[in-house]
This record gives sequence, structure tokens and C-alpha cells, in this order.
Amino acid sequence: MIMRDLLMHLSSAVGGLMIILTLFQTHFPPHLRDLLEKYTSKLVRLWYPYIQITFPEYTGERLKKSDVYIAIQSYLTEKATTRAKKLRADTLKDSQSLILSIDDNEEVTDEFQGAKLWWSSNKIVPRSMSMSFYPETEERRFYRLTFHKHHRDLITGTYIKHVMNEGKTIALKNRQRKLFTNNPSNNWYGYKSTKWSHVVFEHPATFDTLAMEPKKKQEVMSDLKKFSEGKEYYKKIGKAWKRGYLLYGPPGTGKSTMIAAMANFMNYDVYDLELTTVKDNSELRKLLIDTSSKSIIVIEDIDCSLDLTGQRKKAKKKDDDEDEKGKGDPAKKMKKEEETKESKVTLSGLLNFIDGIWSACGGERIIIFTTNFVDKLDPALIRRGRMDKHIEMSYCCFEAFKVLANNYLDVESHPLFGTIEALLKETNMTPADVAENLMPKSITETPDTCLRSLIKALEEAKEEAARKKAEVVEEAKKKAEEEEEAKKKAKAKDDAKSIKEAKENGVGAYGKLEEEKENVKENGVKN
Repeated sequence: MIMRDLLMHLSSAVGGLMIILTLFQTHFPPHLRDLLEKYTSKLVRLWYPYIQITFPEYTGERLKKSDVYIAIQSYLTEKATTRAKKLRADTLKDSQSLILSIDDNEEVTDEFQGAKLWWSSNKIVPRSMSMSFYPETEERRFYRLTFHKHHRDLITGTYIKHVMNEGKTIALKNRQRKLFTNNPSNNWYGYKSTKWSHVVFEHPATFDTLAMEPKKKQEVMSDLKKFSEGKEYYKKIGKAWKRGYLLYGPPGTGKSTMIAAMANFMNYDVYDLELTTVKDNSELRKLLIDTSSKSIIVIEDIDCSLDLTGQRKKAKKKDDDEDEKGKGDPAKKMKKEEETKESKVTLSGLLNFIDGIWSACGGERIIIFTTNFVDKLDPALIRRGRMDKHIEMSYCCFEAFKVLANNYLDVESHPLFGTIEALLKETNMTPADVAENLMPKSITETPDTCLRSLIKALEEAKEEAARKKAEVVEEAKKKAEEEEEAKKKAKAKDDAKSIKEAKENGVGAYGKLEEEKENVKENGVKN
């Protein structure tokens, strides 16, 4: 009975308060109302010990989501899943999974260096909706941070920066990585046009599955880890936060697989740069500026991409005259037109792309060149400081074979391993060829049959190598004999010429002439 009377009195008080507020809003003069609200707020702030900071979802024209809001949303993801009771599942752009965040009007607590804080998610719903191009009347979400005024300096100076850094790290970890390729400059402009096209990067290669010497593999991993943690170090020594790698070796030794393993290890995007579609050095710089941090920029087969000596083919004046007269060969004319469309990227432009002033834009980038013939590259292109680390991708060794056997056959040891180890020491076979022989071609094939198939291929490769070596030796021997025979004939010709000159000049003793004749006869040359 007492509870019911209490509730009735409470409801009456609330109803009376609502009536008073309505009368206050409708009949009280606006300037007096504003003045009363102002002094009421000041009175409340004197007694209310907490400070609030609001972080809106959109800023400026509200056409772009605030980076601060996104970072806070990522930061609160872990807090929300462990502490909040009401969650909202969002599918953010470029995220590889659902993002769980606190729902509207929900609150979670956080602690930082002894200070307690409260985060809440809120939204403002407009009273009326109107049709407009700009979404000014749509509901506006925001995060509100509340903390005690004693912690003002800690929160505004350190905590918010901590939230931003942690949020960006979480967003990068959860993002969907991409594989980019550059578009021709003709497609750079227009509605939704970009300099780079992309697909989702889903290559499964890792350092665990990479067929490579363990020591060399560990060396590369340590170098990458050191680079990823070197932001302050690079700043201290005055260098752009980037690193260059040159991967060289015969085809099939795993250069592309190494790039994929590096990208997965570092959690980086990959930009596959096709130089032949870049018109000039200016376009090359624009492509560099449009790449993101935490990325790998790859130029594969750099020795085949462009003529990087700066020399271009020049048309002959005769061809120009014929073109002017309309009598030129149509085939030559088409060839000339194609040559004018060739890329004008120069060696100087590429060097500036790697380590010039523009290379410092952004940060935490890795640049990788691959080549089958490292000797063909200009020394200035691959010197230390540009390509900081040179990695030789060589033929398959026994340690690399064991990785492949485990990958393809789930075999860690086998009686045939000893035979294979001996053959690999005597035979050059690329990891790609080894992997092809290890891969089962039908459901009836077993690990034993695949290993025997590899042994047979290694033996055939050994015999082929021995045959080629014998042919090379035989060819060298034959060439040496031909050179010796040519020398003899040349000497005989010189001797014959000397005899002829002596006769014509009447010079030389009879005995000497006879001796020279004998030499000529022995060398098979008639006077």
C-alpha cells in the first residue's frame, strides 16, 4: 500500500514537472530562457566533477567519416565484447570480419594509469526529415567520453593519443589486405576512377611453407621484424622508413612465393607495379604517392620491364621524308607509332622513385625487385641503400626439399630421403620442379611413389647435366683443335709470304731459303 502511494506521488511529480517544462519552452521569453539555462549550467558545473568530450561520426560536410571516430570504434571493439551487454554488429569497409561495437545508449568503462573513464555511444534523431542532397537531417552518431576533472591533463594529453594509436593498430590487423595493380593513365580520371585496381590478397604462402634454407629464411624474417619496429630508428638516422630487397635467381626458385610470404608475415598490402604501362617519370611519382603505408611495392623481372639506359630508338631522316611524301612503308609507319607509345620512364626517374625525396612520402614501405639475371642490371639500381638486402633464390637443397615433402605429402622422414639428399647435392633442380614431382597426380599415388618419381627425375636431370657437360667439353676440345689448326695455317702462310718476298728481293742465303721451303712443305702450303 505504501509502495503504491509512493509511485502515485512520484508519477504526479513527474507529470507536473513535464507540464512546467512544456510551459517553460512555449511561453517563457527566449532570451530569459537562454539566460536561465546558462546560469543553471554554471551552477551544475560547480557541483558536477566530471568532464565530457564528444567525438562525432562525421566532420566538415559530413560526407566523410571521421578518422578519429573510426579509430575509437576499433579501440572499443575489444572493450565492447568483454564488458558491454548491448552490442551492434557492423560490416566496415575493407574489414575481413564483423566488427562488434557498443550499441546506442550503451556504456562501457575503461581504465588508464589509475584513471577511470566511461565511453558511451549515442545518436541524435532529427525531429523532422527533409529531402536534401546533404545528409544534414539524418541521425548523427557520436561517442562520448566522461572522466573526472582531476584527470584532464592525463586524458587530453596521453589517453586520447593512446586510443588513436591502439585503434589504428586494431583496424590494420582486422583489415582485408589487397593486391593492387596500376591502371593506365588514360583511366585515372572520371567518376570513381583510380590509379590502382585491386583484388583481395589471398595468397596462402608463409615462411613455414617456403622451400628455402632455414638459416637464410630466419635471416630474412629477422630483417623484416627489425624493419617493422624501426620507426624511431629511421627517424633518428635521417632516412625514409623503407627498405629495398633484390630477389634474384633462376626461374622457378620461388621469388614470387617469397614476396607473398613476406606480405603475410608483415600483414602488408602488395602493389604490383607494371612499368611498361607508366608513360613517364611524373606518372611514376603519382603512383608512388597514391600507395599506402604498410605496403610492399613489387617490380618483377626488372631487367625485362624497360630499357633503363635512357636510350630510345630514333627514326631515320629518310623514313621521316617518306612519311611526309606519303610513300613510307605502312609496316614501318605502324612500328614507328608503337615506338612513340613506349614508356619514357628513365633510370634516373626510377632511382628517384626508390630513394629520392618523394620516396619519403608515407612510410613503412618495402620495395622489391626480382630478376633472373642480376648481371644485366645497372649497378646504380641495385647498390646498397637502394636495394638494401640481396637475396639469392637458388636451386633446391635438402632442407628445402624436406619442407616441400611435408607440404605436399605430409611426410617428415622416409627411407628414400638419403638417396634424394645425395642426388640433390649432385644435381641442380628448382623448388618448382621438385614440387611438381612430389604432387600426387591421382588418388592411387602414395608418398612412396611420388618420392620415387622425384628420384627418377633427379637421375634423369643428372644424366642430362652430365651429357651437356660432356658436350661442352667436346665442343671446347674441338674448338681448341680448330684454333690450333688455324694457327698452323696462319704460320704457314706467313712463312710462304716471307719466301716469296725473299725471292723477289734476291735476299737470303740458299740454305735459309731451303729451310723455309721445308717448313712450308711440312705445314702443307705450296709456294
